[in-house]
Amino acid sequence: MNLQQARDALRSARRVAVLTGAGVSAESGIPTFRDAMSGHWSRFRPEDLASPEAYYRDPETVWQWYAGRYADVTRAQPNRAHTLLAQLEREKAEGFLLATQNVDGLHTRAGSGRLVELHGNLTTARCEACGAVAPLPSPGAFTPPPSCSACQGRMRPNIVWFGEFLPEDALAAATGAFQRADVALIIGTSGAVYPAAGLAFETLREGGTVIEVNPEETELTPYMTFSLRQVASGGLASLCP
Repeated sequence: MNLQQARDALRSARRVAVLTGAGVSAESGIPTFRDAMSGHWSRFRPEDLASPEAYYRDPETVWQWYAGRYADVTRAQPNRAHTLLAQLEREKAEGFLLATQNVDGLHTRAGSGRLVELHGNLTTARCEACGAVAPLPSPGAFTPPPSCSACQGRMRPNIVWFGEFLPEDALAAATGAFQRADVALIIGTSGAVYPAAGLAFETLREGGTVIEVNPEETELTPYMTFSLRQVASGGLASLCP
């Protein structure tokens, strides 16, 4: 498959599923989780800040980390990749689903609505007692940890941590969309984190086309129908001229 054939396939597809990773948000200036562990935080391992064990051992430190990241993503703005995906959703309507591994909420701010967040969302918190999810106050007014308005219980970051399962409903929705997709787009992800990386194979098994957009080769590249060696915004612009 060449670029023109990839464009034609995407244009004619009735059902499109998309998986996005950190490469999409990188163009908005948001570092990956590991890249963000600089300065004061460089003395911590990821598992020290992003696991249930770390949280129950030291919830204050974990919340300080996530409050800082929340402030960072609030200042960031959606980039052209986000807006192009929102435009593609409008074109495909009910035949479209976007599954993201990103937790920054930028897809929603760009206008995406047919969206599942596989790894949670930094801008919300989840009650440890009743499971209610609520948006965080603005960073300037936020003093962690938040309390649940429903039961007054303590709330944790609404993020999927190391050792936790993805939300069942989000994963089921994504899996079904990739199984039904005529074309799947895999954008800005290394393909190393499962089960999200396995979504591409759901489309391939059903005979669909899978197009990768990434400036580097990934673990998924050998299996892709077509790969574009571009950053997310450039690749999407090439596919959606």
